[in-house]
Amino acid sequence: MRIKLFSLLIITGLLLASCGNRSNKNQEATPQDETTMNLNEDFKPEQAAPQTLLDVVTTEGTIRIKLYEDTPKHRANFLKLVAEGFYDNVLFHRVINGFMIQTGDPLTKSFDNPDQYGTGGPGYTIPAEILPHYTHKKGALAAARQGDFVNPRRESSGSQFYLVHDEKHCVHLDGQYTIFGETVNGFDVIDSIAVKRTNPKDRPLEDVRILCILPVTAAPQQ
Repeated sequence: MRIKLFSLLIITGLLLASCGNRSNKNQEATPQDETTMNLNEDFKPEQAAPQTLLDVVTTEGTIRIKLYEDTPKHRANFLKLVAEGFYDNVLFHRVINGFMIQTGDPLTKSFDNPDQYGTGGPGYTIPAEILPHYTHKKGALAAARQGDFVNPRRESSGSQFYLVHDEKHCVHLDGQYTIFGETVNGFDVIDSIAVKRTNPKDRPLEDVRILCILPVTAAPQQ
């Protein structure tokens, strides 16, 4: 037991060191998404593996996610933001037990305007890539967005995303939001975040942050 605990502490320390050593480029936080990003024009991602694995290192533990190849605009944008350190230190600003946990707003890096949490982004939206074969199963990674009334094309937020906690209560979201990845490990971390006590605006009373998101350089052997 002591050996396992010691190993866990070493792994946690290495992850935190990796988060601390990466260059943290502060991103300008802008309220609401303003334009639609043309990824072919604005960003040409390096060729990545068809199933890109990333570790979302949080204050509650690590969630390993897999990005889908057939949602290329969302995949490319997410990898771009990760490479820039955009997600470092953002809060899980909206948590609903039995539903989902949401993060990705750069405004949450500051304590100055908590009333604006949930309105920030990189200044652009992503065209919808809603595919019928992806559903809101537990751990599904999906892009947040504004409602149909102001966003009839269902374009995604440039940075905000959520992870499904309970698929039974998210089934009505199928076909409405772009799902661009899934959790492959760390479901217990999603559970741990989802049960946090929250205020009337669904913000956890205890801050839960993404420390950083790290690429997994070598996939485990199947």
